[in-house]
Amino acid sequence: MIEYADLECPYCARAHLILKELPIQRVFRHFPVVSKHPRARVLSAAAEAAGLQGRFWEMHDSLLEDQGHLDDPHLWRRAQEFGLDLERFEADRRSAAVAGRVERDFRGGIRAGVTTTPTQFVAGQAHPGVPGERLLAALRPGP
Repeated sequence: MIEYADLECPYCARAHLILKELPIQRVFRHFPVVSKHPRARVLSAAAEAAGLQGRFWEMHDSLLEDQGHLDDPHLWRRAQEFGLDLERFEADRRSAAVAGRVERDFRGGIRAGVTTTPTQFVAGQAHPGVPGERLLAALRPGP
C-alpha cells in the first residue's frame, strides 16, 4: 500500500492508528498541505532527516501519535530519544536534498490524483480519507 499523508493532519493521525495494526507493507509519501498545516513541510523534513540515520518510522510514528507536540523543541527531544546525532539531524532537515525528497513526493501525489490527506493506494486504486471498510476490503487477500 502506498499512502500519501501530511504529518500535521489529524485525519492522517487517525488513519495511522488504524493502518499500523494491519499486517501490510506501507510505503509512505509526503503530502504536506501547508495551507492548512503550516508545520507540515517542517515535519516531513524532520522525518526524512531521521530516516537518514535509520529512524524514519520512529519519527513518523511519534509525530502522528503525539500531534500536540510538533514544534522544534519537541522535534529535538524526539531526535535525542531516538539516539540521533542532533547536529546532523538539524543539518539534514534543513538541506536541499531533504526538501527535494519531500517536494518529489508531493508532486508525485499531484500526478497520482491525490486531492486530500490521507490517501492510500492499493493495486492502483485510490482510497481517500481515513481508512474505512472499502480500503480494508481491498487489503484482504482474495479467495
